[in-house]
Amino acid sequence: MATTTAPTSAAKALINYTTGDGIAWIEMNDPPANTYTYEMMQELDSAILRARMDGAAHVIILRGAGDKFFSAGANIKMLSSVTPEFKYYFCLHANETLTRLEQTPKLVIAALNGHTVGGGLEIALAADIRLARRDAGKIGLPEVALGVLPGTGGTQRLARLVGKSRAIELMATGRTFSFEEAEEIGLVNQVLDRDGFFEQVTEYTRQFLPPQKAARAVGRIKRAVCSGIEMPFGEGLALERELQQQLFQSEDAHEGLAAYVEKRTPHFKGK
Repeated sequence: MATTTAPTSAAKALINYTTGDGIAWIEMNDPPANTYTYEMMQELDSAILRARMDGAAHVIILRGAGDKFFSAGANIKMLSSVTPEFKYYFCLHANETLTRLEQTPKLVIAALNGHTVGGGLEIALAADIRLARRDAGKIGLPEVALGVLPGTGGTQRLARLVGKSRAIELMATGRTFSFEEAEEIGLVNQVLDRDGFFEQVTEYTRQFLPPQKAARAVGRIKRAVCSGIEMPFGEGLALERELQQQLFQSEDAHEGLAAYVEKRTPHFKGK
């Protein structure tokens, strides 16, 4: 397996991490296409862990640098120049990173500001909600044109999202399509206006933040769905009860119940 080294302090950051107002922004920073390498995945993994442990961040937003691509997926030039063994471990590491993102107990929103294809869509599929910029690009999983399959969770997450038959059709044809069509089939949650896209994403995100929303409850809802859907129904119900019990002990649950009884608007703290 080929060796890699972590970027030095003088190297360009491939992932930008910023926080503010309860939101952690994770930006893939290799324009124009924001294709990912092993090094970018290492940085993305670190950013996901940082956001997970950041008590001031209640929601995570993923975006691509520039205005042409969210991400075009894996860097094909890199993949064509490494050994099959490295390709295998690269895909394994990428899968582990996206699973970590999917299982992070905080809401993750993918802001699709441009073309979202191949592994870029596989990253977006690991998010909980996908918001797309109108007329900003195409979306799809065209890996079949390279003689391979979507190998970073695409075959599994797409089928769970849009259904088995449609997922097979989309991946076997490899066609790319508009964000509007993606919204029609449930792949994208909403298509937002092109102008002021990130401002709209931020405004949309605020509804999930304290004091308006109990962020811990949102996170536990996510965990109950993401983990429970992979379990037998009875085990899923048991997980739901366990998470509910945890929430009953939270400050926000006490505040929410008290506010209901007192007929006032609750003021949540994310605790």
